[in-house]
Amino acid sequence: MSTLRVGAALPDPPFEFSTKDGPAGFDIALMQRIAGMLGRGWELVPYTGSDFNGIFAGLDDGSYDCVASGTTITPGREEIADFCTPYAISGQSLVVDVLSNPNVRGITDLKGLVVGVQQGNTSQPVAEKLVADNRAARVRVYAYHEIEKALDDLSSGGCDAFMKLAPVTAWFVRDRPRLAVVETGITVERLGICVRKGDVVLRHAIDRAQAALAADGTLTALIKQWLGAGAMPPSSDA
Repeated sequence: MSTLRVGAALPDPPFEFSTKDGPAGFDIALMQRIAGMLGRGWELVPYTGSDFNGIFAGLDDGSYDCVASGTTITPGREEIADFCTPYAISGQSLVVDVLSNPNVRGITDLKGLVVGVQQGNTSQPVAEKLVADNRAARVRVYAYHEIEKALDDLSSGGCDAFMKLAPVTAWFVRDRPRLAVVETGITVERLGICVRKGDVVLRHAIDRAQAALAADGTLTALIKQWLGAGAMPPSSDA
């Protein structure tokens, strides 16, 4: 059979990122297993747009067969792509420079401050609602690939806090001693793979493979290995 082409926006560790030995991360490991179970090869097709929401257009124009990119399932996205069964539950978290903003312990402490987000990320409407409710001063929007610039800005004053899914912020603060994740669980989000609207055959095939990986413990092991405490298997979401 043909190669399964998987669209993903990099860098977004620990979901997907590049190493000297090639791509790695949760979505990479999961989709390589799923492709093998479908009897197909696997190919990563990097999405390089500045707005994450643009990734779904690649399904329609045939750039890739599916998207596996730490993608939150939302009503708006379900209108333009068909999602498989969720593979993990996660949520937004808040990271700050503890030297610059020692009093920020969570979203209740953002009054008058600037919140950084990536364009098209599900953190964006959360942060915009904080501003609308006068609980933060404004939102600074970074291009999707500018996450490291956003984190640098926490220490230089470009923004005061940064919001992103918990596994990602936990990954980035490991090597940045001034930064700390001060709050997790700001939202509860279902993450999953999606296919072109109407591609029932591929969606069902991925669902069957993913169900088998969930049943034998592989999915839970991959979540634990890559995503850590910032995510859990869907079955844990009661």
